[in-house]
Amino acid sequence: MATHTQLPAINKKKTSSAQSWPVCSLFAGCGGLDLGFKGRFNFKDEEYPETGFEIRAAYEISPQAVKTYSLNIGDHIHEADLTDIDPNDIPAHEVLIGGFPCQDFSSCGPQKGLSSERGQLYKVFLKVMRVHRPKLVIAENVPHLLRMKKGEVIRTILSDLESEGYRFQAWTLYAPDYGVPQNRTRVFLVGVRNDLDGFPVPPAPIHTFNHRSIDWAISDLEDVVDESVPNQSQYFKANRAKRGNGQGDETSRIGEPSYTIRANAKSRVQFHYRLPRRLTVRECARLQTFPDDFLFTHSTTTNVMQIGNAVPPVLAHHVAQSIAGYLRNI
Repeated sequence: MATHTQLPAINKKKTSSAQSWPVCSLFAGCGGLDLGFKGRFNFKDEEYPETGFEIRAAYEISPQAVKTYSLNIGDHIHEADLTDIDPNDIPAHEVLIGGFPCQDFSSCGPQKGLSSERGQLYKVFLKVMRVHRPKLVIAENVPHLLRMKKGEVIRTILSDLESEGYRFQAWTLYAPDYGVPQNRTRVFLVGVRNDLDGFPVPPAPIHTFNHRSIDWAISDLEDVVDESVPNQSQYFKANRAKRGNGQGDETSRIGEPSYTIRANAKSRVQFHYRLPRRLTVRECARLQTFPDDFLFTHSTTTNVMQIGNAVPPVLAHHVAQSIAGYLRNI
């Protein structure tokens, strides 16, 4: 009770609209996590304001994703293989964010876990943390990461991260609880440097009993067959499986969040709930909460892979607001 009565006084003393925190983004992809942290975007006529985070530099190995990021977010992104990068070449920052590759931790992937070269890429965070000592670290991944080898994998990762002088929590967030019209769960590994008091509070669910549905997100696009809405004419001309449910033949139900938008483009792009076709690139982007002015300029395959690999910006924005709330009070 006393804690709750003291918080307003702390906020009044320390909150300032002029506050900002420099950020470094690793494994940035096309920029879903970064857009959410940056804020200042609109989705379905709802404004997601600036958060106070200033992304000084972002790093991504895919040249196509770099182009998408640069076009939509900013030219502070660098095409780079993070296994080769010198952390001393990265700008100073107070917050380190990124979604280290999830394929080997996903229940739908090869599940190689830490035994693969890709599964070891979380260690890029360790190198950067060691040099720059950011106040906070936010690393995103899939929920299956927590279950692999009966928890052994996540215990190893958290132990390595905490060995750099941090304490970590794993936040498991169900995206529909935060206004994302898609059945998607993600894990955020949140770390605070040991010399700092307290810990961020996970964002409170705001849509637990009123999840947004697929038709809420894309019904206005049903009659759009051209590029008056960018990427709406772009989709796979694929038929349904003749028998059973071929991979990607799922059809989301009206009134419910969509199935998960996956990065495995041709085999996992769902059919429209009403129309006899698969979802368009723009419809997939909508279900991931990218604003309509966020453009994808590549092939259908590449665009859907970038969208499916991204963190929903709206979910990322809720995480960012929680992190910002903590930073204002330390």
